[in-house]
Formats: sequence, C-alpha cells, structure tokens
Amino acid sequence: MKTILISGGCGFLGSNIAFHLKDKGYKICILDNMSRKGSEENLAWLQEHVAPDFFKADVRVAEELEHVFREVMPDVVFHLAGQVAMTTSIANPRLDFEINALGTLNMLEAIRKYKSSCTIVYSSTNKVYGDLERYTFEETPTRYQVPERPQGFDENERLDFHSPYGCSKGSADQYVLDYSRLFGIKGIVFRHSTIYGGRQFATYDQGWIGWFCQQGLEILGQPDREPFTISGNGKQVRDVLHAEDAVRLYTACIESGDALKGQAFNIGGGIENSLSLLELFDIIQQELGIKMKYREIAPRESDQKIFVADIGKISGITGWKPQVDKVTGVKKMLDWLKSSYKPL
Repeated sequence: MKTILISGGCGFLGSNIAFHLKDKGYKICILDNMSRKGSEENLAWLQEHVAPDFFKADVRVAEELEHVFREVMPDVVFHLAGQVAMTTSIANPRLDFEINALGTLNMLEAIRKYKSSCTIVYSSTNKVYGDLERYTFEETPTRYQVPERPQGFDENERLDFHSPYGCSKGSADQYVLDYSRLFGIKGIVFRHSTIYGGRQFATYDQGWIGWFCQQGLEILGQPDREPFTISGNGKQVRDVLHAEDAVRLYTACIESGDALKGQAFNIGGGIENSLSLLELFDIIQQELGIKMKYREIAPRESDQKIFVADIGKISGITGWKPQVDKVTGVKKMLDWLKSSYKPL
C-alpha cells in the first residue's frame, strides 16, 4: 500500500485530493498548521468522510516536518502548503519567504534524508513568469489578449520573478527541480494558473472565482447592498481549472511520476477555459438572475493583465486534459457555495 502525504492537506486542493483517494487503496496522511480560513471546516469534513492520519505541523519548522516524515515515510508527497496571496507577500515578505521557500527546502531535505525514492509534486504558480509586460496587449470590450501567444504561455517562457510572492514560489520551484537533478529526487513542478471549486473558502486576496461567486450570492440575498470593488478594469484574464480536473492530474502522478520527474509544467484550463472578471460576471449574472454591481479601484501591484497556460506539454506526456468547461465549473462553484452559504 502506497502512503500519500499531503502538506496543506486541509486546504482547498488538498482536501479534494484526499477525498478522491479515499477508496483507491492508499494510506492518506494530512499535514497542516491550520492557519488558513476554512482549515477547521475542511478537517472536520475529512475526518468524517476520509479519516486520514492527521498531523498538525508547520513546514517552516524543520524538526516538526522531519518528525512527521520519519513516522509516515511517504511514497508520494503533494506539497501544497503555501502562502498564496500576492497582497500578503507584499505586506509581510518574511512570512511569505519562510512558508514558501524555506518550507519547501525543509520538505526536500526531509525527503533527501529519509526517503529519496519519494515523489514530490510541488504546487507552484504562473507568477514565476513575472508581469509579462514585454508582450503586446490588445484590449477588447471584455478582456485583454496577447496576439503573440494565441494558445497561451508555455514552459519556454523565461522566468522573471516579480513581487515577494513570485520570488518565494519561484525559488521553491527551482529548488525542487535542482534537487531532482542533483540528488535524484523525483520532483515535479506544476505552475498553476487559477484553480477553483468546492471546499475553497475564498477571500478578498485569494480565490477570485469563489470570491466573486460569493459576491453574486450576497447580491441575490441583498439586492440593495453597496457595490463590491474590483482591482483594475475587470479585463484581466486567467485560464480556470476546476478542482475535479486538478485532482485527476495530481493523482495520476502517484503511478506515473517517473515520466514527469525533473520537469516543470504549466497547468490550467487552457485557452478554451480562459475568463476575464467581466466575463465571469456575465456567467454569474445569467445563472443567478442578478446585476453584479461593482466599482473599480487601482490595479494590484504585479498583477498580470493576462496569463493563460499552454497545456500542450503535460497533455502530450500524460494525455490529461480538462473536462469541466468554465461555464459548468462556475455553476458547480455556485452550487457548492449555496450549500454552505454563510453571509460575508
């Protein structure tokens, strides 16, 4: 029986992966420091539906992490624990560094010391490519687009870390690849665009699909509420990947990690599942029968006008492609929020 360790396992993606694996014949272990919004709710849900081995530990503390690692001795690590908000990284760069860069180094060292045959799949970010301002942006009524990259950005895009978040995630990303090269660890890096879906307790700073779906539900319940704010003009674009599709990709690595080791992959919904804020608002308005009332504030620092992942590399090796289209995915997000609705 293979043992799977999920760091940040009480988060959105980790809890979805654990649930998917519950009947697959694996031993599932969860590591989390319980600092994120929704962690307690997700842990209670996991204990009821999955019953994993749970360890409250912090990846920033090498001794805590190594204690867990010696006890579990996993075959696969899904390293999802991270600081994920750009705004937090700017407000507290040291915290951002310690969680993302130092925490990942601690995980790699635990693998190197105790089980170098372990596969580690690291959740990185599109922010390793910087602001992408060297490209020409065309502005349509609803979105930005980049004519030079009609299928999105592939892994040959040069690394260009901007912001503390980009630096911390990017350095961790490179450590995983270099430990694969130098120490033979089976490291895999997924550079994610937007992931969304059930069990995601979104905030103003992170999880934009869930956050704006929640705004729509607030308007549905209180049509005269004050307009919410958006940063910029709403034409910023990301490709969106539903959690069901992300889970299928991560779990495929359990048995086929050797084919991916030592490589980085851009992961997202692809150009067919790209959305701007304004286009997301159209879907929400049609689904809920409301008008999304908002006001614009200044764009966020280091916010890419557009990022769409060219997923050709990962698809070519594994055959994986997203199956949940963006409209269906947003409807699924709204349905989950309705079932767990709590006013903001």
